[in-house]
Amino acid sequence: MSAPAQPEMTAQQWSMTVTPVVAALTTLCASTAMSGVIDGLRWLGYAGVAVIVVTATGLGLRAVRTPVVLVAFAQLFAVLCLLVALFTNTGILGLLPGPAAISELGDVLQRSVEVVRTGVPPVEPSAAVLCLVVIAIGLVAVLVDTLAVAAGTPAACGLVLLCVYAVPASLADEMLPWWSFVLGAGSFALLLAVDGAHRHQQWRNRPTMPGTGAGVGSPATHVSAALLLALIAGSTITAIGTVGQLPGNAGTGGAGGLGLKPFTQLRGMLDQGENRELFRVRGLGQDGRYMRAMTLSVYNRNGGWELRQPMPQGTPAGRELPLPPGSREPGQFTTIDIETINYEDLFAGVYGTPRRIRNLPQGMRYDAGSGMVYSESKRRLARYREDVDLGQPTADDLRVAGTDYGDIDQSYLDNGDIDPEVAGLAEQITAGRSTPYDKAVALDKFFDGNRFIYALQTATGADEDALHDFLFRSRAGFCEQYASAMAILARAAGLPSRVAIGYTGGYVIGDYRSITTKDAHAWVEIFFPGQGWIMFDPTPLNDGRAYTPPYATPSGTAGPTDDPTAETTTPSSPSSAGAATPRDDRADPDQGAAPGSAPQEGKPAWIGWTTGAIALVALLLSVLALLAAGGMLPGRFITGRRVLIPIAAICWLLSVVLAAALVSWWLSALIVALTLAAAPGFVRQWQRRSRRHAVHRNHALAASAAWQELMAETLDRGTELIRAETVRMTARRLAREHDLDEDGKRALRTVVGAVERSWYSARPDPDPALPSAFDDLVAGLHRTSPVALRARLFPRSVLGRLRRAR
Repeated sequence: MSAPAQPEMTAQQWSMTVTPVVAALTTLCASTAMSGVIDGLRWLGYAGVAVIVVTATGLGLRAVRTPVVLVAFAQLFAVLCLLVALFTNTGILGLLPGPAAISELGDVLQRSVEVVRTGVPPVEPSAAVLCLVVIAIGLVAVLVDTLAVAAGTPAACGLVLLCVYAVPASLADEMLPWWSFVLGAGSFALLLAVDGAHRHQQWRNRPTMPGTGAGVGSPATHVSAALLLALIAGSTITAIGTVGQLPGNAGTGGAGGLGLKPFTQLRGMLDQGENRELFRVRGLGQDGRYMRAMTLSVYNRNGGWELRQPMPQGTPAGRELPLPPGSREPGQFTTIDIETINYEDLFAGVYGTPRRIRNLPQGMRYDAGSGMVYSESKRRLARYREDVDLGQPTADDLRVAGTDYGDIDQSYLDNGDIDPEVAGLAEQITAGRSTPYDKAVALDKFFDGNRFIYALQTATGADEDALHDFLFRSRAGFCEQYASAMAILARAAGLPSRVAIGYTGGYVIGDYRSITTKDAHAWVEIFFPGQGWIMFDPTPLNDGRAYTPPYATPSGTAGPTDDPTAETTTPSSPSSAGAATPRDDRADPDQGAAPGSAPQEGKPAWIGWTTGAIALVALLLSVLALLAAGGMLPGRFITGRRVLIPIAAICWLLSVVLAAALVSWWLSALIVALTLAAAPGFVRQWQRRSRRHAVHRNHALAASAAWQELMAETLDRGTELIRAETVRMTARRLAREHDLDEDGKRALRTVVGAVERSWYSARPDPDPALPSAFDDLVAGLHRTSPVALRARLFPRSVLGRLRRAR
């Protein structure tokens, strides 16, 4: 007699177990798109924990038949509890949200908003960023779980997952990594394939019409074909520069400066929690002058200072460079060696007036008018050398420079978009100054004192409203506000000006100057005929990295200019000639981490790599097990499914524990503890499925498997086994103690008969009625004597065996 077909998982079991797990895997794979905007992999542990919390909450509540709406709300509450546990110190029992925890979480979210507004991708995984990751991925996990499981429409999850990719793609300057697309598309195809296998199980044994193979119309086939077409189209058809194309296709259009927001980049560097080294500069010695990366020449009252668009064509940067228009004759050259460490940008930093730059990659260009060296796309520059004239004019040279501005672009004099009140302030500050140089010095000294303070945490921006607030009300800001305000005041006073963005001189370490992200800075350049563009820095610094050229504080003008807008003036202590006014463009290093911020120490690198490797193995084993469960693989795989599933489960557990360790060791320990607590219930469930599988195969040991499972069900319900009893005596006692109904008793008699024939008959034949009778008997037990929740979590049939083993 041939063995009956292997029992299939019911639709309800499938939707309550397989689909939620695959939906969680799909969400986690899609979240890898955030690697384009967040540095490192630490954030992935937080995303994984959020997905696990949402999925585990859904699985648990659906197991006890909780209404759909309540499941979704419970999942959202679980995410909130996770946020409280990870990012606050005032939660009730460390987990539940209370008024203090909500307030503390609100502070973290405020910092998150500021990071979104000012951060430059890829941002550091600070507490604010990680909080956003947990919120975003948690909400996505709830939506995907609800659509795929509760609503039964996993195809609709594609819209949600598309948003997960769209947001990082719109923020990152570079394309997202290719492997993120592969993981997202592959996991989504698996979700559709699982759903398709579930929906079409009832058609598997029906005859097919000629020419209609089973795999031609399957969801996996459709998704695979669509993915292939999308990859081909994204790599070949799109031709709008790098934006809109997949990685590996450079495109043909667009200048690199389009869409660049320099002040956003500057604020992002200054706000970073981690200070990263960018350059090592040799050849300057003790000269702490600034490195220029870009200049902003266009003032828009609605948006502040901007790059000129389109970018000028310039000349190739690898040859001898032309002199800027209206500059002085070059003097002695100095060779500066610039070693890039973690620098990747459109612009190459230069000093003074560059004459030749060696070792730059092909495609870099130099524009003498703006003083910028740039490319069409971001690059990681190799070590390069600059021959530069570092000579500087004297105050007398600048005072006699005159006002012939015919050599430069007249847009540098554009002052038609300036607020009249700002123009009036410029006129008052420069009143009585007869030369452009004296006016420039007066504007520079206006910010020295006069109640101006340095503050990184301030209203950002350099548009008309922010500029007016900075000059007339708050007088608090950092280099963005100081440089923007002085440049526009210079324009109002008739001086050609622009804002320069780059880096201060950093610190001397050995034979080089180390320049880091905290050296990001902005200052003002004013044009003097015959001398070129001359720097003035109005921002107060106080950490020793300020550079004040000798012409900026000539004798008799070192003191601050009185504030013409003040009703009464208070004299300030004059600065010493040639010395820099104290100023600071970086966060106070002594302030420490903000409350709720994530610890800064890194985790060992092996944890991330090991987690990824184990997760890939678990994913492969899970796919094989799911395909075997759906009957899509050869028979040996279907037989080996019993081995694949526990190994995959162990691999998933290890990857989850290691991913949690990336977040916190205590969270990893908590997951291990919860797993150990839930292990008896999982073991019992595994035994139940294995024995039922053996019963339905109806081989020689089918009756023994049925009796073992019946005894386990009896133990779980608190009924003791008596070894001296016969099979029939035990069956009568169980029927009486569990109050079996007639259907249950009838099924019990069939099972007992099959067991006795199997144990005592010389040549027992399989009983074809055993599988259905066994299912009816288990169903009867659940009807008349349901298992208590405690017995489900800690079944006596498993714990008793463990005690006997000890």
